[in-house]
Amino acid sequence: MSVSPTAHKSTLSYLTWAIVATVIGLGLGAWLGFTTEHTVGGAMKFFFICAVLAVLEISLSFDNAIVNANKLKDMTPVWQHRFLTWGIVIAVFGMRIVFPLLIVVIAAKVGPWEAMVMAASQPERYAEIMQDAHLPIAAFGGTFLMMVALSFFFDHEKDVHWVHWLEEKISKYSSIKGIEIALVLVIMLIFSRVIAASDNPHLGPVAANTFFHSAIWGLLTFLLVEVLGGFFDKSQEFTTGAAKGGLGAFLYLEVLDASFSFDGVIGAFALTQNLFVIAIGLGIGAMYVRSMTIMLVEKGTLAQYRFLEHGAFYAILILSVIMYVQTLYHIPEVITGLGGAALIGIALWSSIRWNRANPDAPPVEH
Repeated sequence: MSVSPTAHKSTLSYLTWAIVATVIGLGLGAWLGFTTEHTVGGAMKFFFICAVLAVLEISLSFDNAIVNANKLKDMTPVWQHRFLTWGIVIAVFGMRIVFPLLIVVIAAKVGPWEAMVMAASQPERYAEIMQDAHLPIAAFGGTFLMMVALSFFFDHEKDVHWVHWLEEKISKYSSIKGIEIALVLVIMLIFSRVIAASDNPHLGPVAANTFFHSAIWGLLTFLLVEVLGGFFDKSQEFTTGAAKGGLGAFLYLEVLDASFSFDGVIGAFALTQNLFVIAIGLGIGAMYVRSMTIMLVEKGTLAQYRFLEHGAFYAILILSVIMYVQTLYHIPEVITGLGGAALIGIALWSSIRWNRANPDAPPVEH
């Protein structure tokens, strides 16, 4: 499944495998509901939850698809293929099944098999452990995504601006080394202080310490992925004579995918406590995200719509802040998903307006 320019392909052709996964997944969800509750109503309930989770995942991750496409277009065909094959296995199996199990294994100090048994026989206890792990996960994922977004805006080579007055000013300060890291550290300290001073019985100094340490690990992970990416790209440049995205870019995209998945996986437990239903629903959504990624690359959509990528990174920045705020207050996932989708929609509309006003302008080189 290599990525090549095929602008003549219809949108439906890109969604073929995602549609197949939807039919199989929803059918499997209905069967699971019927075998669990032994009623047609139970089958329909599980069917509906799987469908809602798929839509939730798509709405939360459309900006992820845009960022993936931007990185993927510069990768070698071999690594493009690996991301679109190995990556979907990691995204569906690793993040939707292994990741929740791993949290329970660490938090409850049980073995993987015991965690699997708990998921099947004690879903309430399983969901409770997952919810208790929300604070460190939100801190880690929120920090990583915040660095991803700020690294896009604090770029001295960035010359295409959507919110011109703001982005141009940010771009001027991008020459200050480490400014985005300093900004994230300040935000981490502010939230740690607020969590420590909170009257909420689930928060306080201990929770603040957990938040800060998890956020530091999110920051270090981003920096480590950047260092490894540069190292692998340099190694590839030395051996092939051409610096193209390879293992470094692959690692970056996988960690980015994981960070996007954190919020969806945790939020899914608000709809159901059944791990297998969550895996089916979010797995269907992940297939659509991969399909959209391929379509964006092959059709050159990012070059055609100059502000689409900006909308995605604004959505990522807002998502990272929301993940931080969720350590203090509950924010419904539908708000997160609709907010990101709305920003991307506005960016698309702005791009179309700009294209009409500048019909002879060349495509944007991202």
